[in-house]
Amino acid sequence: MSDPIYDYDPAAALENEAAIAVFLADALETGDATYIAKAMGVVARAKGMTELARATGLSREQLYRSFSEQGNPTLKTMLAVMRALGVELTVRPHEPAV
Repeated sequence: MSDPIYDYDPAAALENEAAIAVFLADALETGDATYIAKAMGVVARAKGMTELARATGLSREQLYRSFSEQGNPTLKTMLAVMRALGVELTVRPHEPAV
């Protein structure tokens, strides 16, 4: 007998700014632009596209397009969304793998 498989939506776990920050930090560590954009889309859905559009001054359509599988958000869009989400982008020296 096999166990049922359930769909998991990571947006459901992003209930506060701390959870959002950890989720995005993990995505940024991959260095994969497509994965980072997809993660931002997950966070945007968790927060609510309408609320996010209002907070950023961007349209819902622009947000959906930017964070879709084929999306390529600009830095301006990323920064506006991160500010609206209550998180910020920081930089630290790269530590080479040992």
